[in-house]
Order: sequence, then C-alpha cells, then structure tokens
Amino acid sequence: MRHTALLLAALLAACAQAPAPRPSPPAPASLQASPAGTWLADVRAIADAADNAGRRAALARRLDALGLDWRAVPFQAGELRGENLLAELGGPDGAPLLLLGAHYDRVEVGQGATDNASGSAVVLALAQRLRERPLRRHRVAIAFWDLEERGLLGAKAYVAAGTVRPALYVNFDVFGWGDTLWLRPPAPDHALARAGAEAAAGLGLDFSAGAEYPPSDHLPFLKAGWSAASFSLVGAGEVEKILAAYAGRKPAEPAKAMQVLHSARDTLAEIDPEAAARGVEAVERALRQWDAAAP
Repeated sequence: MRHTALLLAALLAACAQAPAPRPSPPAPASLQASPAGTWLADVRAIADAADNAGRRAALARRLDALGLDWRAVPFQAGELRGENLLAELGGPDGAPLLLLGAHYDRVEVGQGATDNASGSAVVLALAQRLRERPLRRHRVAIAFWDLEERGLLGAKAYVAAGTVRPALYVNFDVFGWGDTLWLRPPAPDHALARAGAEAAAGLGLDFSAGAEYPPSDHLPFLKAGWSAASFSLVGAGEVEKILAAYAGRKPAEPAKAMQVLHSARDTLAEIDPEAAARGVEAVERALRQWDAAAP
C-alpha cells in the first residue's frame, strides 16, 4: 500500500538502520494442512525472498505448482523497469472478465509480509478456489503487479497498454490481520458492496465500504474509467485511524497498519493467518454472489 511521501519518509528514516529480517519460522503443524496454513506458506515464500526479483520467482513457482499457464510482462516507466505476472484461470467462453490482482514488490525495509505478500497470497488462494470451481458468468484472470511502491507503475502499465479491459478489477492490498473487511467499491451501490457485507456478516466479520481508501493499484483502473475495487483486512477501529493519517491528522493511538507498513515490523510476526483465511472465505463468497447476480 503506497503511503504519502510524508508518512513514507518518516517511517523510512526511523527504520533505515534496522537489520535485515531473518527467514520466518515454519507454521505450526496444526496450520499446515488448512487454508490458513496454505495462505501463510505463500506469504512466507514471498516475504522470505531477498528482493523483489526473488518475490517474483516465488510467485512463479507457486503458479507452476497450481498448473497455471502464466506469462511475465515487462514494462518500463522512465528509467525504471518492472515485470508484471499474468495468468488466466478460464471460465465460460465469451464471458466478461473478472481480474484479481495485488502488488508483489516491497520497500527496502522489513519483509513486506503485510505489504503486500499478504495480498498476493489472497490472489493465489482465490485462484486455486476459482479454478477448482469456476464462476458461472465470468472468466477470471489474475495479476501480480511490480513497482506499486514506486507509484503504482505496474498497474499503470497494464492499463496504458490497452490490455483486455475487465468487467471488474478487484485489488488486494494489506490483508494480514483483523476482523474488519474493508472494501473500496466501484460505486456505493455496487453489487459487490452488498455481497461483501452479507459475506462478512455470515462469517462474523465487520464490514466497511466507502470511497475513502488509501492509494493502491485500483486507482489506475478507476482513472481510466474502468470498474475497480480494492479489499483490505484490518483490525477493529483501524479504518478511521488510517484515513485520518492519510488526511494528515494524528490519532491519539496510530492504527496498527500505520505502525507496521514500510517499517522493520512488517514481518510474519504481525500476521494472523486464521483471520486472513476468514477474510479470503468472505471475499470468495462475495465474488460468487456478485457473479451469480450478473446479467
């Protein structure tokens, strides 16, 4: 998730001398065969990589393991070069496209576990589920964006290239803990917002939806006039505090996300895989309800 320049500068200055994080310990045996354990293993594989190229390689290995036909799409923005990963899951011939995506790059400090190995692992989890049981009215593709932290550059490159315009793009950024599913819907009355609220309630999660939301890879789609949404999973009371921080206000107690992101604390130690698994289940239910209601 891309911070404002002021917030990012402050966090990086505070953490510039932090030592490189050590590889994460294995998950408890009780988690390893569960959806939470699979999600955590994906987060660990991405977060333990030494750099963004290693994170991309971890994703490539996982896509191969899922049996997906994926491709790397290089792009250039000024002097910066990046590489998006794209894969199609299939679906009804000629159906509108649902595109799911998350950025995989991180800043120099920390492991980028929450920002955004967590979101990338959500896309992997949904890809496995939607491939095993496809949607009825939409084809599905997935994307992993590079250089989000340098200005949403991977998603911008996809939109600028005039690639297939999806009926809906759904983004995932910061999905590591908490009991609140946070959605930036395409519109206040969008069917995905209604489906998200019902799915969250059915799993005992709180739900927050609104146009105010931190900058992430949904923005290039929206600015191009394409339908887009973004999901996060955060703790109770964090939404208001996060929005206050982005508005330049200082809550008495900062949200956990504002203490973890872009800092040495962004490691697996902050991750709650059971909470994330509930969030993934809620999103899957919401997407299936949205798909079923489509004309």
